[in-house]
Amino acid sequence: MFGILLSALNSVLVWVFRSLLIKFALFFALYFITSEFVGFIAALVPSGSAISGSLSGITAGTWFFLDVFQLPMGLSLVVSAYATRFIIRRMPVIG
Repeated sequence: MFGILLSALNSVLVWVFRSLLIKFALFFALYFITSEFVGFIAALVPSGSAISGSLSGITAGTWFFLDVFQLPMGLSLVVSAYATRFIIRRMPVIG
């Protein structure tokens, strides 16, 4: 009976250390690298005043249609999707 319990405990410990612990460490490292990489890229993006200065020539009628079609939200979604795709493809394990 003691041998069966010891074998079951050994199997559980092997499973924990071979699969769970390794996966946890790997995904934590990927999360940490990704979050730091996004912070680094955000520092390289131009400030909001430079972008608003370049868009000041758009007329009020054009801004109306851009707001109706929710262009600011759509652009932020597209840019974040492209940035996420870029980051995921640079990870050697996932991409």
